[in-house]
Amino acid sequence: MSQTTTAMLISHPRATSSRPRTPWRAAIAAPLLVLGIGQGAFADCGVGGPCCIPHAEPGCDDAACCTAVCLLDPTCCMVAWDADCAASASERCAPCSIAAKADFNDDGQVDAADLSRLLAAWGTPAVDIDGDGTTGASDLSGMLASWGPVPRPWYTPVEIAPDAAVVTDGALRKAIIATALPWRVIDNLSLIEMLVVPPGTFDMGCSPSDPSCLLDEFPVHAVTISGAFYLGRYEVKQSEWAWMMGANPSIFQGPAYPDAPDRPVENVSWTDAHSYLALSGLRLPSEAEWEYAYRAGTQTAYHAMPNAPEGTNDGALLDNISWNSLNAGAQTRPVGGKRANGLGLHDMSGNVWEWVNDWYAAGYYAASPSIDPPGPATGFWKSIRGGAWISPASSHRSSFRNSIVPDSWASSLGFRAARTP
Repeated sequence: MSQTTTAMLISHPRATSSRPRTPWRAAIAAPLLVLGIGQGAFADCGVGGPCCIPHAEPGCDDAACCTAVCLLDPTCCMVAWDADCAASASERCAPCSIAAKADFNDDGQVDAADLSRLLAAWGTPAVDIDGDGTTGASDLSGMLASWGPVPRPWYTPVEIAPDAAVVTDGALRKAIIATALPWRVIDNLSLIEMLVVPPGTFDMGCSPSDPSCLLDEFPVHAVTISGAFYLGRYEVKQSEWAWMMGANPSIFQGPAYPDAPDRPVENVSWTDAHSYLALSGLRLPSEAEWEYAYRAGTQTAYHAMPNAPEGTNDGALLDNISWNSLNAGAQTRPVGGKRANGLGLHDMSGNVWEWVNDWYAAGYYAASPSIDPPGPATGFWKSIRGGAWISPASSHRSSFRNSIVPDSWASSLGFRAARTP
């Protein structure tokens, strides 16, 4: 382990289970999003309430906009509600593809079963694909052109543009919009809520005027993250882990912790985290991506908060953004309970240490590439970032680096999901 003592990590015996470690639940994940699974999803407006708005897309009327299928599938007029429910239909509704409309039984294929249904409805409006009021030759032509598998996006957009109440910095909002990606999405397999991190350049390593920096935080060096990526708004929760894996290894669960589903999953190794994320095409962030996202444009030890909009080096303000050794009560806490950073990401400081993808080397910064550094090619330890419920303020700093062998697990070890669009 690097410059952190073992007192900052508490290991526990692993929970075991005979239940399958496969994404078998993912096939039926979508309907549960309507019930609000996934913190922050659809919290501002009720399904079927006043924010169910008309759609311009043919074949998707007001009622369809409020069904599970149309709510969750961007190829079938998905609705993404703004906090004030004031966005226009064009901002909320993703285009309906011909293939999605022609897949009448929603089995992921345009095939003979769909063709049979179209021919049976010939001359009626029953399965009108092109919106001309009748089922006819143009619908047949569109179906045949779409024959085969129906492309499905990996995400469901929730908000297209960044919420100014969350991303308060105008330059960050502009950078997010410039990516042309939806700001807030739900991963369709894991149900993880994710936010866009725009590309950019920052100084990685010890923050200016931070007196707590250690040797492995030097030299400070400019790093460019060349492409936008998605990062989990919260640390992966116990409910999200159990949904995909069928068992929950966490220590802080059971009757004593009734809010355990919303607490971060912990007691997972780097190998465990990597396996979980691979099931749905997600990944761990690199160490550079993690620090870039943490800082969100700040150059201080701790990221921005309401009483320090430019960030701060004052550890006395840490409780605003972090569950740590002084305020957590010797346990994890439900995600999202502290102030977010400038990108809307919660718990980047504290709650649980977060695995990142990189191997750890104390002297890596001296030889690090300036663009998208991947970390050392090999190593003995994997890097962890962000501090935890058991660790002091100094380890919650933006530049603080820690490491542990990849097959370690502890009640203070968790992770956050990333994805390349």
